[in-house]
Amino acid sequence: MNRIALTLMALTVVALPVVLTPAHADEATSASIRNCVWCHGSAAQGYMLAPRLAGQRAAYIQKQIYGFATHQRDNPLSQQYMWYAAAALRRDTIRDLANYFASLPPRPANDGDRELAARGEAIYLEGIPQANIVACQACHGPEAQGVRDIPRLGGLSYHYLKRRLTQWDQGYHGAVASPMPVVSHSLSKDDVEAIASYLSFVR
Repeated sequence: MNRIALTLMALTVVALPVVLTPAHADEATSASIRNCVWCHGSAAQGYMLAPRLAGQRAAYIQKQIYGFATHQRDNPLSQQYMWYAAAALRRDTIRDLANYFASLPPRPANDGDRELAARGEAIYLEGIPQANIVACQACHGPEAQGVRDIPRLGGLSYHYLKRRLTQWDQGYHGAVASPMPVVSHSLSKDDVEAIASYLSFVR
């Protein structure tokens, strides 16, 4: 068993640079890509804790990396991991990383509660007028693809989305002048569950 495990580890280490490094990337960008995939996955599809980067909007990725480097994005995992990961990145490396991950095909996480997805879709598309909550699509687009530096939400993990919405309500920050803390504070726990569930299934 130990020999099999060591063989798999060796194959993984050898395969990552070949599969994940674009041919035009310089040494700094290639090393940064390899660092990113340890948490975000070998195909950048993300996990419960680390979001999917594949198919995310390049402008959003750049904005978030700057946010980590300047400590604007201050939730616990950002402080523990991303502040240090972003601190030494050059501007051209950040640009190349963003363009590379944006070019990868995304896959939906499909990890939400399907019974809640219909309510989540209604909130996403129509908002909650009686609570003065605007439709999510007003900023993120009708298909949750994002706009400019506003992120693509479609297909992100239910667990990640739920945690981020909860963190904004708890007072953590993501970007300067973001409306999300106000929006999140207006959402009930059931609303958050429904929205996160719906978005996890969007392609």
